[in-house]
Amino acid sequence: MNGIICIDKPAGFTSFDVIAKLRGILKMRRLGHAGTLDPMATGVLPVFVGYATKACGILPDENKSYQAGFALGKVSDTQDSTGRILETHDIPGITKEQIQNLCPTGEIMQIPPMYSAVSVNGKRLYELAREGKEIEREARKIFIEKFLCESFDPETGTGVLEISCSKGTYVRTLIHDMGQSLGCGAVMTGLRRTSAGGFFLCDCHTLDEIQKLADENRISEILIPIERVFSSLPEIHLNENQTRHYRNGVKMSLSQFQEQLMIGQNRYAVYGTPDGFIGTALLDDEKQCLRIERNLCEPKEVKT
Repeated sequence: MNGIICIDKPAGFTSFDVIAKLRGILKMRRLGHAGTLDPMATGVLPVFVGYATKACGILPDENKSYQAGFALGKVSDTQDSTGRILETHDIPGITKEQIQNLCPTGEIMQIPPMYSAVSVNGKRLYELAREGKEIEREARKIFIEKFLCESFDPETGTGVLEISCSKGTYVRTLIHDMGQSLGCGAVMTGLRRTSAGGFFLCDCHTLDEIQKLADENRISEILIPIERVFSSLPEIHLNENQTRHYRNGVKMSLSQFQEQLMIGQNRYAVYGTPDGFIGTALLDDEKQCLRIERNLCEPKEVKT
């Protein structure tokens, strides 16, 4: 089995809990996921199966979209409603327009929260936070494509944000920073990921649905081919002889592919004969050769 199963992650599960559950359902261990979700979060969690697990770190599209609930007037140690409330404030007179005007877009610097999986000197920040420690964190560059205040109730101080952002963005930190700018604090009250890595909620299945399909031996019906992830890359097609050499790790001269190369592109999706999609490759301009980045599918046997 090789490909991607998109999970609609339930609340209360960590991403690793989902993997553990799927290992039991699918009766296989070679699984990985793209884009960790906190336990309170729900939504799109692509799970990579078999050979496809090698793609987890090289996805061409790592942008994500979210619907996030927030409540003004509070500050918590985790920056969401599951944490210990550190401060409470009045929220008189704040409008939806004020909130929208504070919503950043474009490239910004973000300091990761203490309750996060960021590693500093070999230790996770959340481990230090649980020990009651807070250390200085280095700001990281992120990109916000969309930050929209979809709704806001001034009486309750609660609302919903629509956010599209780059990998590594902490939505609860965006909300915390928004609350600081408003002068009253804010915590995230809910999070639903609506897209990740080019996959959407319409691609997703619940764990119960997957269990039922596995019981009926129908998992293949929802297995998404790994090549879909790399459909945005230009393609290089190999003949049978080239495929054999490429599979064996031979660096191949670019002169063999001049008609298939595109100006300004140095990363390609590679298709072989008879294998179909094999994986991804990089152009080495200095050595003028094509070299394997990652093989993502098992070779097919040639019929004689």
